Amino acid sequence: MDHSPAVLDFWCELQCPDCRTALADLHALRERYGDRLEVRLRHFPLEKHKHAYAAAQAAEEAFTQGKGWAYTEAVLETTGDLAARGEPYLVRTAEALGLDAEEFDTALIDGRHLLAVDADQAEGRAIGVTGTPTYVIGGERLDGGQGQEGLRARIEEIADRLLAGA
Repeated sequence: MDHSPAVLDFWCELQCPDCRTALADLHALRERYGDRLEVRLRHFPLEKHKHAYAAAQAAEEAFTQGKGWAYTEAVLETTGDLAARGEPYLVRTAEALGLDAEEFDTALIDGRHLLAVDADQAEGRAIGVTGTPTYVIGGERLDGGQGQEGLRARIEEIADRLLAGA
């Protein structure tokens, strides 16, 4: 029998305070489902946040180096620092997590992750993502930008249904 996990796409912007709030829900979901729920980070940098685009690229580099979620959460926990300090902060955060900071710096300069970020953003727009955080699970889009009350319960409801049918 195929026990493939349910997939939750988490459309996120690393300079977004609402996405930082959403971390509590993500932690609770991970605790409840473990590897039965695959949470995928999807990028949706907003123009109003000038470092969000660089941060999305940095997160991609962190996934390449094997610490994508740790990095994403570290940056989200300190959205104010990112706003104040910009790209040097992204590189310093990588360093603090024991990642190859020089490689981060190079990745931000050579734009190797631009296509991945752009592709996410285009897909997000195509499916109606307008702000962050937005969740997509089982074909259903849940917008957390308007308030996150009750969202986790709704995600759990859909995840339980998907996993029961798997």
